[in-house]
Amino acid sequence: MARSSDDRPRRAQRVLGVMAFTVVGLSLLAIVALLIASAAQVSTGEGLWVVVAVLPLVGLPLAVLLMIAFILVSAISRSRQSRAGQ
Repeated sequence: MARSSDDRPRRAQRVLGVMAFTVVGLSLLAIVALLIASAAQVSTGEGLWVVVAVLPLVGLPLAVLLMIAFILVSAISRSRQSRAGQ
């Protein structure tokens, strides 16, 4: 079934979705890296490990904000489409 041009996600929706899932993915990878480093008894208090430790603390709330923005953009787009259809 072919989708009409009005049904396709807008560029902003695609960008927000990809950004949110990328930030979540990087944050989860950082958490896994920290778990593995802790199991291997690596000192995570210095060097690049500090950035890896802080990444989930910043990334996950940022991903939530991006998802909220995605939902708002989607709702606005759908309301505009429904108004245009009347």
